[in-house]
Amino acid sequence: MKISLRQIRVGMTVLSLMLVSGLAGFKLGSKNFQPVSFEKIDNSQVNLSLFWQVWDKLGESYLIKENLKPQEMVWGAIKGMTASLGDPYTVFLPPEDNLSTKEELNVAFEGVGIELGFKDKTLAVVAPLAGMPAEAAGIKAADYILHIKDELKGVDVETTDMSLPEAVKLIRGKKGTEVELTVLHDGETETKVIKVRRDTIVIKSVVLEWQGENKDVAWLKLSRFGDRTQAEWDETVGEILKHQQLKGIILDLRNNPGGYLNGAVALASEFLRTGQIVVRQESAKGKTETFSVSKAGRLLTQPLVVLVNKGSASSSEILSGALRDSGRAKLIGEKTFGKGTIQEALDVGESAGLHVTTAKWLLPSGQWVNETKGITPDISIQDNKETAKDEVIEKALENL
Repeated sequence: MKISLRQIRVGMTVLSLMLVSGLAGFKLGSKNFQPVSFEKIDNSQVNLSLFWQVWDKLGESYLIKENLKPQEMVWGAIKGMTASLGDPYTVFLPPEDNLSTKEELNVAFEGVGIELGFKDKTLAVVAPLAGMPAEAAGIKAADYILHIKDELKGVDVETTDMSLPEAVKLIRGKKGTEVELTVLHDGETETKVIKVRRDTIVIKSVVLEWQGENKDVAWLKLSRFGDRTQAEWDETVGEILKHQQLKGIILDLRNNPGGYLNGAVALASEFLRTGQIVVRQESAKGKTETFSVSKAGRLLTQPLVVLVNKGSASSSEILSGALRDSGRAKLIGEKTFGKGTIQEALDVGESAGLHVTTAKWLLPSGQWVNETKGITPDISIQDNKETAKDEVIEKALENL
């Protein structure tokens, strides 16, 4: 379908009016979405004539006419608008990217199995998914990804100034194909080129295993807060409660990149009788919203320790921080990733999406993890990958 210049002009004008008059958003992480109000942007001094001057000049003079694709040019302009804010988590998602992002919290897709984010505005691995190709190839939490190469796609690019959706799109691909990632491991000075063969990525949120000499400690591995997490959690808690000689619970949030905020509130409520879990604070006017224990928990009295590492981010930091601040559990492992902002996921028409950073969240203690770059555990210890045992789990067993 061809799009005329007039249609594009009208579309851009409508879009600009939407942006300056305010948008209705939805709280990421709630199945009962709650409206969020956006401040108006003062457009009294904005002159769009320069935009149309450049638009017309490109149409008149650009050499390769087939590359003048009006819809993609509009998307590029909107991406530039969001990028100008300097916030890597506020992004515009064209329809294909929007669909891919929604799949992340759903069932399955094809790719390498990593959750991406930013450290110091550089593309980084929040966490590799357990048992997936990236982890097997040697990708680690907190790795910087500096370059992406894929010969089949004709991709050979640096990641500087690359948006999160763009990076996801380039790294994903058909099962069996290969992508080369140039990475810098945390704490090292030499980059490495790691080839990863893509596969079907099936995300299971909750895994239960029994630890200890008498298999009386529930090791509860929570890998993310997604669409299926609550159902899987309920089933797993039912299994734990059937165990007659339960000595304690190890809640493992290592390499959990987060997800739905309300999922963290619901799971924290399983372990706490009462109290505050997280505070949502809008930066502009300091408006706050407090999330407290939301239901009757089923795991209120069992001894509990929580495992974290540099791949524990966002909702997993909310959960672990709330359990620590309440005195319910000790944290064991490494300092967490440090992502203390909340994004609203909006559908803005034509199947496109807009992710907007609208607030920051604070732990019950008042700590904002962005300022401290994460939560420091009560007991610091790393798993030695060269040994067959998991030293962090062993330390957890000692502290139950």
